Amino acid sequence: MACMNEDGQWIVLMGLLTALGLFFLALIINQSALVGQTTAEGVLEFPKNDIRDLRSEIFDVYDSYGTLHAQGRLGDVEEDIIRISLERKNAVVHFGNDTPQDVSGRDLHPVTIHYNNGVTEYDEIVYY
Repeated sequence: MACMNEDGQWIVLMGLLTALGLFFLALIINQSALVGQTTAEGVLEFPKNDIRDLRSEIFDVYDSYGTLHAQGRLGDVEEDIIRISLERKNAVVHFGNDTPQDVSGRDLHPVTIHYNNGVTEYDEIVYY
């Protein structure tokens, strides 16, 4: 018994440690892939282009009519923008403007924009 060869025990022990190391490495790689995926989904869910398109249309209406208050045909355009946003983008949109305010010596109209698609809520006041 005193002259037993114990080299086989070291081989089995090193194999077990290697297997455990690979297991933890695979677990860490799997978690990092999930974190990367959810981060990419968060970036894709932000409706940056939708908000830019909405702002562009609102400013086009403002340039055409000089106001955003509902009156006559302008009310139809405003209602169309709201309905199209709700139908195509599932987003609740409100916008309007107030009386001109003096900003650095110029009279500018504050245009308020509200966008909410259930995930992202965006509020902005632009002096235009």
